[in-house]
Amino acid sequence: MIEKKKNNPSQPVPNLNTTVLIKQAPDNTNPAARRFIRTPYPIKINTVNSDALQLFKQQLILKRYSQSTIRTYTGEFIQFLNTIKGMPANDFTTSRLKDYFQYCHTTLHLSENTMHSKINSLKFYYEQVLGREKFFWEIPRPKKHLILPKVLGEDELRRLFAATANLKHKAILFTAYSAGLRVSEVINLRLQDIDRERKQLFVYCSKGKKDRYVALSPMLLDVLENYYKICNPKPRNYLFEGLQIGEPYSARSAQAIFHEAKSKAGISKTISFHGLRHSFATHMLEKGVDVKYIKEILGHFNIKTTERYLHIKRETLVNIESPLDALYRGI
Repeated sequence: MIEKKKNNPSQPVPNLNTTVLIKQAPDNTNPAARRFIRTPYPIKINTVNSDALQLFKQQLILKRYSQSTIRTYTGEFIQFLNTIKGMPANDFTTSRLKDYFQYCHTTLHLSENTMHSKINSLKFYYEQVLGREKFFWEIPRPKKHLILPKVLGEDELRRLFAATANLKHKAILFTAYSAGLRVSEVINLRLQDIDRERKQLFVYCSKGKKDRYVALSPMLLDVLENYYKICNPKPRNYLFEGLQIGEPYSARSAQAIFHEAKSKAGISKTISFHGLRHSFATHMLEKGVDVKYIKEILGHFNIKTTERYLHIKRETLVNIESPLDALYRGI
């Protein structure tokens, strides 16, 4: 429990058995843990910490963090402020932060990944916003559960693609698998990112604000050209646009396409749209492509992230071919 501030006896001790913004939900990755999701309850930050929240948001924006990171960090920081109620966040010491993280673990039973998000959020506040000397090395981080990527076999992929009749939907799934793209990278592909001459796709400002080129499969190019021919109205900016012309297709809609195709194909595996990226990487490794090449194709910062896909190290191939072409060669 977080102890009462000694120099201010009138200040109430926060009730650490309640929370405002989060509720229990099942955690599919770890049955023994529970994760918590945002609820639309009103945000009630004590006036003592209202300035802290504003400075926190401002610093995230000024440092040009991604919208996803801003949402995650802000949500975790708001939960922290709601929990401590009238206690000034600026006064928290390492010891009191440890109490808070212990509460999150023992009372809320949060998963390792959620705990890392909370630690990163508060580390940003105390070190980047308040400018304190780095001290978070004193706070132990929970060891993450190494989750092996779930992948689809080649026969399952054939069934998945065959179950998708809509050419736009098929093109979305083909694009993700043929180049190992994240769902956000697929929906944010622009028409100008398709280089027919050099057979490349340009992935602009992906995770970590990192640009990269990936191979444009000849078969994917054929699918995309056929898709573009039947489009009415034609996309103006993004390759895959939603109902509003000029705006990208939504990630949720792309994920729904995958799950519908998976259901029609009779695939019972618990796997998401991201499984197409995992499948791409695994199949490349199985075909003998060196893990260092795959790291660059996937846009990973750390080789250890890519090595999750490593089963058997094989000979390096100089000419890297998309597994999509090998999948349909001769058909």
